[in-house]
Amino acid sequence: MVAHIPDDRAKHPRTILAGPYGHPLHPILITVPVGSWIAALVFDVMALLSEDRAGLLMGSQILVGIGIVGALVAAILGFLDYSVIPPRTPAKRTAVVHMVLNLLAVVVFAFSWLARASADGEEIPVIGIALTLIGLALISVSGYLGGKLAYHYGVRVAGEEKQVEGFQKL
Repeated sequence: MVAHIPDDRAKHPRTILAGPYGHPLHPILITVPVGSWIAALVFDVMALLSEDRAGLLMGSQILVGIGIVGALVAAILGFLDYSVIPPRTPAKRTAVVHMVLNLLAVVVFAFSWLARASADGEEIPVIGIALTLIGLALISVSGYLGGKLAYHYGVRVAGEEKQVEGFQKL
């Protein structure tokens, strides 16, 4: 059996909008929705423990909305990274599952936002909080797969011949 030399197209951006070689923008941008959605859950917990909860609940709803917008922007750049992965490969299959889980999570968070919007200002939006927990579970699995794409398959990561520069003695 002949060893297959990997196609390195998945390491190079299709366009500079995706970020330069070895510096993809998608992983940077996902910090906005992930951080917003985790902070929303923290605000929810604080609201559950507080008597004056209206401001916390409003803050949580705003954070869910910021996360949705941030996720859509990150998805555009993630799709640019996805588009350079060769078809019919384990990396492409992993990327498809990663993308589907992320899109599903955005839908779940959109329903969480709607549940929060329909709640009274002082009323705890139980369905919204439950949907936030489900969304966070989805992005946790998806994040694992995103890490596998970068760290195991090397998608949009500089090749080892470039990485060796960082380990040469000065």
